[in-house]
Amino acid sequence: MQHPHRGTAIGMNAARAPSAAARDGERDWQQYSVLVVDDEEGMRSFISRALGSRCGLVETAGSVEHAQQLFARLHFDLIILDISLPGRSGLEWLNELREQGQQCDVILITAFADIETAINALRAGASDFILKPFRIDQMMNAVDRCFDRAGLLRENYVLRREIARQTEGVEGMVGESQPVRELASVLRRAAAMPSTVLLTGESGVGKEVAARALHQMSPRAAAPFVPVNCGAISAELIESELFGHVKGAFTGAQDNNPGLLFYAQGGTLFLDEISELPAAMQTKLLRVLEDRMIRPVGSSREVPVDIRVVAATNRDLATEVRAGRFRQDLFYRLDVVRITIPPLRERREDVKLLVAHFMAQLSSRLGVAPIPLDRDTIARMATHDWPGNIRELRNLVERALILGYFPTDAFGTLTPPRSAEPSAALEDVERKHILDVLAACGGNKSEAARQLGVSRKTIERKCAQWGLAGV
Repeated sequence: MQHPHRGTAIGMNAARAPSAAARDGERDWQQYSVLVVDDEEGMRSFISRALGSRCGLVETAGSVEHAQQLFARLHFDLIILDISLPGRSGLEWLNELREQGQQCDVILITAFADIETAINALRAGASDFILKPFRIDQMMNAVDRCFDRAGLLRENYVLRREIARQTEGVEGMVGESQPVRELASVLRRAAAMPSTVLLTGESGVGKEVAARALHQMSPRAAAPFVPVNCGAISAELIESELFGHVKGAFTGAQDNNPGLLFYAQGGTLFLDEISELPAAMQTKLLRVLEDRMIRPVGSSREVPVDIRVVAATNRDLATEVRAGRFRQDLFYRLDVVRITIPPLRERREDVKLLVAHFMAQLSSRLGVAPIPLDRDTIARMATHDWPGNIRELRNLVERALILGYFPTDAFGTLTPPRSAEPSAALEDVERKHILDVLAACGGNKSEAARQLGVSRKTIERKCAQWGLAGV
């Protein structure tokens, strides 16, 4: 899924490799699981044989009680449910599932149907209603519609979340320098593989754009790309956000939420700022990478997931491991293919191309005319260190478009102050720079974090470390 405001990802075309099912004009059902509930053994066998060769998992039950036992320990995307069952009816169980917040599709089947039964089935939330006896193509079409709807719901959820994040400010990666050509080559090779990828580099270099390029060139390109900023979600909510929760799992959990890993099914999960992940979540993520199973908060059953994980960090994770802030086993699980994104100061010849790219992109969005670049501005850009990397450059172009000119102090004020003493400790330089930016922002930590290219959580941790928590 390509966001409309993303920059060009190093000029690479996204090569999509369709599955065998897609080439044959059929939907690939291997990622879906089905529960067939009918008291007639012949009917159960008939449906399970028809679906067994196409779906990833098909289970059968002869009663609601048996079905509940299976449902309690396994995840099902679809339930094919007979209305007339010994003991509790299928319609009663469907009503109970909906009251519990379960949203999986349910196809009701029955040999004794009337208008009232059909209306009650629709009111209970049935996805489809089939009258016995039926042809197998009727059942297959109903199943296909359910899976199609499930796929659309996942894509729509991810799209709504993308829009809500307002990610139009994410920088693009364009250029013709040698570092960019080498990066493009590595990304092309890694994209075709299912391996986990760890993207490293300074803040603002375009790690998310590289992650999207990996996804778009991979066989998973048709499935969702789900970005998660690990530093932007509180430790209390991140487990529920990633793994989902069941209704009533905690205060405020009024409905079931499948979680972002479930919505990334078949696609790519991008974990940005992975070093910010709380210790407890590091353990849970390691288990997901090893077992490919998730357990929603408050649930006793596990849900299988088929995702590719791409992680990113602007820190040295090996150093974080030695300091005891990051799990060593998780680091090795993530560090299968490591790709380092070069900082802008190492690809200065790309600055002019990037300015032209952002000028065209932003002038259209802001509704203003592009600004011509004079020789003096180009020369100053060529010598600037760009500590904020591509994000800093993009912000400069946007500010210039709003003002109608490139501000003369744009480069001097944004460059980190150099210490007068060559022997000054790096920690002291960092402390002075962060506090200077905080002061310039009037103490607004969110704005300071944005200008520095780090998370607000990082600013708060640093201030607490320096005994300035009240700043």
